Amino acid sequence: MNHLHRSGCPINLTLEVVGDKWSLIVLRDMMFGNRRHFRELLTQSEEGIASNILADRLRRLVEDGLITRADDPSHKQKAIYSLTEMAIELLPVLAHIAAWGRRWLPVSEELSIRAELLEKGGPEMWNRFMEELREEHLGWPIPEEAKTGRVPVQAELQAAYLEVVARNAAAS
Repeated sequence: MNHLHRSGCPINLTLEVVGDKWSLIVLRDMMFGNRRHFRELLTQSEEGIASNILADRLRRLVEDGLITRADDPSHKQKAIYSLTEMAIELLPVLAHIAAWGRRWLPVSEELSIRAELLEKGGPEMWNRFMEELREEHLGWPIPEEAKTGRVPVQAELQAAYLEVVARNAAAS
C-alpha cells in the first residue's frame, strides 16, 4: 500500500485507494458480475475500460489489499482475481452509492435493477450477499442453517436483471 498519504482523514485515505475513475467499477464487476479473469473484466464491462488501464487498476487493487491474484488452475497462462475481506466490506458503500445514483441521476432500468433490489433488501440482504462473496472468493463456508430455504442473492439479482432485459427486448 502507498504510504505517502495526503492526510490521515478516513475519507481521504479511502479515496486514495478507491477514488479513481475505475477501481470501484472493477470491484463492482467482480462482486455483481462474478468476473474474475482479466479478459472477462476487459470485455464484459459496460464502460469499456482500456486494457492498459485495467492492468494498472488490477495491480493497484492487489497492492492495496482489495483483491488477490493467483494462477488459475484451469489454465496456466491465466490469473484469477479474488476479492479480499477489505473489498467485500465495501458492498454496503456500493449499495449506498447505487441508491444515490438511482435517486439523482438518469440511470437505465436494466443497469439499476440490482441497485433497487439491494436498496429494498437493505442490510439483511447486504450481509447475505457478503456471506456469499466470502464463500466464493475467500472459501469461507456459509453455515448450512443460513442457506436453508433462501435463494442466493447473486442469483436473485441476476434473475431480476434478465427479467428487465427480456421485458425491454419484447417491448421494442
